[in-house]
Amino acid sequence: MKKILTLGAALTLAAGLSACSVGDNNGGSTSQPSGSAAAAKKEITFLVFETDNLTPQFWDDNIKRVSEKVGVTVKKIVAPGDRTAYAKQLLASGQFPDVQIGLQDLPSFDGSGNLAEFSDEDLKDFLCPKCSAIKGRTVQLPANTQTWQVFYRKSLFEKAGITAPPKTYAELLADAEKLKGKGVQPFVIGGNPSWGSSLPWTGELTTDLYAANPDWMHQRRDGKTKFDSPEFLKATKKFADLAAKGYLNKKDIGQSYDASQAAFLDGKGAMYPMGSWFAAASDASKVKDDIGIFAWPADDGSFHLPSFTGGGLTVNAKSPNADIAKKFAVAWQTDKDYLDTSAVADALFPAIKGYTLPAKDGTVFKAVYDLYRQAVDQNATVPSFGWEQGDDGMIAGMPDKWNLSAQDIITGKKTPEEVLKYLDTEWDKSS
Repeated sequence: MKKILTLGAALTLAAGLSACSVGDNNGGSTSQPSGSAAAAKKEITFLVFETDNLTPQFWDDNIKRVSEKVGVTVKKIVAPGDRTAYAKQLLASGQFPDVQIGLQDLPSFDGSGNLAEFSDEDLKDFLCPKCSAIKGRTVQLPANTQTWQVFYRKSLFEKAGITAPPKTYAELLADAEKLKGKGVQPFVIGGNPSWGSSLPWTGELTTDLYAANPDWMHQRRDGKTKFDSPEFLKATKKFADLAAKGYLNKKDIGQSYDASQAAFLDGKGAMYPMGSWFAAASDASKVKDDIGIFAWPADDGSFHLPSFTGGGLTVNAKSPNADIAKKFAVAWQTDKDYLDTSAVADALFPAIKGYTLPAKDGTVFKAVYDLYRQAVDQNATVPSFGWEQGDDGMIAGMPDKWNLSAQDIITGKKTPEEVLKYLDTEWDKSS
């Protein structure tokens, strides 16, 4: 059960194990092989994605260091947009890279045996080795923990006479109305990639679905529940209501992730539902001291925080260089310098034994991590709907359909009832 796995990883991470297993700059981890003459002659391709936080220099520096440690030549491939969609295109055209990072919708790739399985030895340094597993097989390295929350601009709240972040859902709606009344767009969202549109829906499902039933996704897989269940419909209607009231701007679905991030930092909206990685961009901005965070509030004011452990590297099982690609993948995810740079650049919480976060002055990052620790301490972590992987997530092809359905709701193209009927139909066709 993912909640238990993720929580266990979080607790161990927070404890900061003393026996360090993280690879040092000289390749000290036993999971990282020394280079050989044969390995040095091999070249692997590595699919990455670039953002304002994860710059070309970030990738180049880490690739250079880890590839030299492993003894392999690495050719970087940069996704021109949504990395998962691009990886699917490459797979369909027979150009699937040897290594990929952060793929979503894992079953779509693994169905024909395209993803290599990592062994117990490969996974010995990971806090949650079976997070994101597919039928017990770990095909994506469970590299880090992320959380989802709402970032907000303190000055815009003050402009609307709001003195504190909302504690209940009724307060969230009241605050959104106050902001709108002052000419401030309540929420900023994105639409390309499509998951940028679904994050408020994830928030609604956190409190109305997973807080009461964290096993819902497993029950859907077993055919014991459906999308059109009363609890799922309730959360979806609340999401649709945000759009109907104008709190979500339908024009926002035309903007990219980088554009939505810039819009929030430029003060074009007061609240920004987003993953913990946004803390890095927040702390690098001129408005970092004007940014606060809060967990998506429940009707009764109870506290729940969606989190997920996974998101690391995957390897093409059919590559002639699969073995060295797996060595590179494990070395990458356990390399201390990479972990430090990714924690700083992308505000990740590495789920690696013996790793401790580097000292940081980032006020937003600290607030995000403190919220996460609070959720762990209170046993208040829940799965993050739409972001789970493997057996804990949706079946192949459904994440894209769910994300795009969020856009249908925001634009009013479909009603909540129509969307949930569509999702059930598509799920049953794909099962």
